[in-house]
Amino acid sequence: MIAKTPEPPYYAVIFTSVRTDLADGYGDTAARMIELARDQPGFLGVESARDELGITVSYWESLDAIRAWKQQAEHQIAQQRGRQHWYEAYKTRICKVERDYAFDRL
Repeated sequence: MIAKTPEPPYYAVIFTSVRTDLADGYGDTAARMIELARDQPGFLGVESARDELGITVSYWESLDAIRAWKQQAEHQIAQQRGRQHWYEAYKTRICKVERDYAFDRL
C-alpha cells in the first residue's frame, strides 16, 4: 500500500537489506516495529517490499523524529537482533523529500 504523506517537505528513511536464512522471530518483530513506529511522534507512513532485496521506506516530519525513533528502546533491541541474526547486510539512507506527485486510477 502506498503511504499517504503530507505536502513536502518531509523526510524518508530508506532501509535496504539482504536477509540471512534465519527467520526465527523476524516476521513478528518486523510487524511490531511498524506498530511501534506508528505510535511515534512525527511518523507519517511506511511502505515495504521484500524479495531478494528488502526495502522499507518510512516517512517522518523531521530529523528529530527520526532520531527519536532510532533511539526507541524496543527498536534498539530489534536493531541489535537484526545485526546478530537476520541481516547479511543493510544500508539506511535518510532523505529530504522536496517534491512528490502521484497517480491513482481510482
